[in-house]
Amino acid sequence: MSKIPVAIIGSGNIGTDLMIKVMRLSNVLEMGAMVGIDAASDGLARAKRLGVPITHEGLEGLRNLPNYKDIRIVFDATSAGAHKHHNEVLQSDGKQVIDLTPAAIGPFTIPAVNIDANLSATNVNMVTCGGQATIPMVAAVNRVSKVHWGEIVASIASKSAGPGTRANIDEFTETTAHAIEKVGGATKGKAIIILNPAEPPLIMRDTVHCLCDNADEDEIRKSVADMVKDVQEYVPGYRMKQDVQFERIGDKKPLFIPEMGREFTGLKVSVYLEVEGAAHYLPAYAGNLDIMTSAAMRTAERLSIKRNWVEAA
Repeated sequence: MSKIPVAIIGSGNIGTDLMIKVMRLSNVLEMGAMVGIDAASDGLARAKRLGVPITHEGLEGLRNLPNYKDIRIVFDATSAGAHKHHNEVLQSDGKQVIDLTPAAIGPFTIPAVNIDANLSATNVNMVTCGGQATIPMVAAVNRVSKVHWGEIVASIASKSAGPGTRANIDEFTETTAHAIEKVGGATKGKAIIILNPAEPPLIMRDTVHCLCDNADEDEIRKSVADMVKDVQEYVPGYRMKQDVQFERIGDKKPLFIPEMGREFTGLKVSVYLEVEGAAHYLPAYAGNLDIMTSAAMRTAERLSIKRNWVEAA
């Protein structure tokens, strides 16, 4: 089976991890180019050693590569600000774009939740690492009982957050909160990211709190467990740290959430997660990279099969 050539714009942590995943794991995709703007970056050096065509001249350098015409899918792992221009140019060239920045030009895509919903879009957005980890849990609760408030806290090791991540903190929180609503199904969403400087670096941890209507707790436990298995199909290091926690909030002591603008009574559901990376580029503590790049690769593979660019394995 012939593979689909892809390019990655962004030779930092995320782009380099994605490149290694494509080369090691994918039966559908193959590397066509690695693109950066720093000629001395480790990502470009690794790509060159691996025989991947490279350029340090950004998007225009990619467009000038001899094999650019053969590349069907371009992953953008740069920044939200740069992505708007990249997308305009790539769309005009007829390329499929998979956006790993928080730009959110295309529809939010989380493989375990809605991978088939957006496969006709020419630009799909992978939300954020925190979104990829936590929104499946919001969706799992919401398919049992309506989630009125979804709040997530993503804690990642400082060493796994490159300059692109650090430059996009505001976009991270805004995009993730919006996706909690759009994909997770919550009426209102909130997202917080913590860069933890602890040494040795700590593995990615995520906390999800949902305020929903009263429902059968066993049904919610089963829905959450099923969703965990779905995510584990492409992120084996994704797991729960403890059992789902429940708290009944009654009329005598309602909970007031300022962002909701009202008092809440019902069921509080808390899910605690850990994401261990596959250590393809950074060590295993960088689960935030692993879940983002794994989701992007899964989406590209599914899209290629859906459009009959390749045959299903």
